[in-house]
Amino acid sequence: MIIKIRPQSPYNFELSAIIFSDGDPQIQKYENGIYWQVININEHLFLIEVQSLGSVDEPELSVNIKPDNELSKGDMELVRDEVISIFNLDSNLKDFYDYIKNENVLSKLILKLKGLNSPTTPTFFEAIVTSIIEQQISLKAARSIETKMVKKYGEKLKIETKTYYLFPTPETISKLKKEDLRDVGLSFRKAEYVIGLSKNIKEGKIDLNSLKTQETSEIIQQLMKIRGIGVWTAELAVIRGLHRMVALPADDIGLRRVVSHYYTDGKPITSHQLRTIAKNWGNWSGLVVFYLIIADLMSIKI
Repeated sequence: MIIKIRPQSPYNFELSAIIFSDGDPQIQKYENGIYWQVININEHLFLIEVQSLGSVDEPELSVNIKPDNELSKGDMELVRDEVISIFNLDSNLKDFYDYIKNENVLSKLILKLKGLNSPTTPTFFEAIVTSIIEQQISLKAARSIETKMVKKYGEKLKIETKTYYLFPTPETISKLKKEDLRDVGLSFRKAEYVIGLSKNIKEGKIDLNSLKTQETSEIIQQLMKIRGIGVWTAELAVIRGLHRMVALPADDIGLRRVVSHYYTDGKPITSHQLRTIAKNWGNWSGLVVFYLIIADLMSIKI
């Protein structure tokens, strides 16, 4: 089953999905113009394969859904909504471009990255857990741990001869022991954090659906009350999971390196200096950061 989606213009799917180029092909991956991953719709798992049919100024996406034998008309609409949410296809980048058009660095980057928009995780829970995992370790090490966890504890979907995995649910993780997560590479402390979060969600002590309707600053404050979550983790989670672009994880060393590359000729900056630079970005700090990360990834010079 194939459905078509027309994102808000401008939109560049290839640029927006490039961050998944090094993803695991059994979880989520972008390769040869196609992005794929498993999603959960009404307790049924489906593999979506997304590719661009249009241009940056007249964007159109094709979404191939597998399997389609259990797909109702209502499910198709939910799949459409899920894809729109993951890639933020209803975002109006023109407002962002208008705001930063006179900013020296960004005005030049936009010429080369027009239509780029940051994706989000399918669930807020996934964003929080991966942000916890990535605390104070390299991104490469964190990705390895996340991949092992998903393949060991996530639901499976078999399509012909291939197996795909979905990020594990709070219910699944809440039943694990610290040793189980230690086996996939997590420290005992982080295992405590992730299992504790999952149990609190399962028991209704933490309501992420209610939390994500609040103002960004309030969400960050509420997240920081959860054991194992500090300001960096909270800020990263709201960007990654809710597309709250006002947030800025200024304590991130890798991020400060990227910003210093484009703003201070590579001279190291502190988190305070980064927040000072970001004052010119208004409520778009999170999106600016994504532009800078992709520019750095592609070795774009200005």
